[in-house]
Amino acid sequence: MAVLVRAGIDCVEHGTGLSVDLIDEMARRGTALVPTMINIATFGGIAARAEEKFPAYAQHMRALGDGFPEVVRAAYDAGVPLYVGTDAGGGIAHGRVADEMLRMHEVAGIPAGDVLRSASWGARAWLGFPGLVEGGLADLVVYDSDPREDLRVVRAPKRIVLRGRVLL
Repeated sequence: MAVLVRAGIDCVEHGTGLSVDLIDEMARRGTALVPTMINIATFGGIAARAEEKFPAYAQHMRALGDGFPEVVRAAYDAGVPLYVGTDAGGGIAHGRVADEMLRMHEVAGIPAGDVLRSASWGARAWLGFPGLVEGGLADLVVYDSDPREDLRVVRAPKRIVLRGRVLL
């Protein structure tokens, strides 16, 4: 991963093997991190299944999983751009963006407003999509209360509009 970051990649997905010195390099270069914390949360179960036959691997997986929230927080503190993604698939159900947002906030300690930015307008800008502008895409989510005050509200959107079509 270090070679890729130093070569100038624009984003690291997962980032389970990040070290503090690499985080500093990512911050310097503006390399983004999409930590996919709901995936990393499965490492304990993976380790448990591997324990008997592969104890060193199991220990490594537990260490990665246990230390990951600190890595994500260190990246945030260093100024690494964070974005929300789930990389859901395989054994993880799709549609768990709210769970990912809550893990970033509750487990890694990222402030709610910054988690919201990393899941919405910040990610849109990073991907090259316009924000809320006249003539732009009408994509929005409405909640009963302000998610900056209580991020758990993201689990229950009141209205979802995608490309101007009401989905919920």
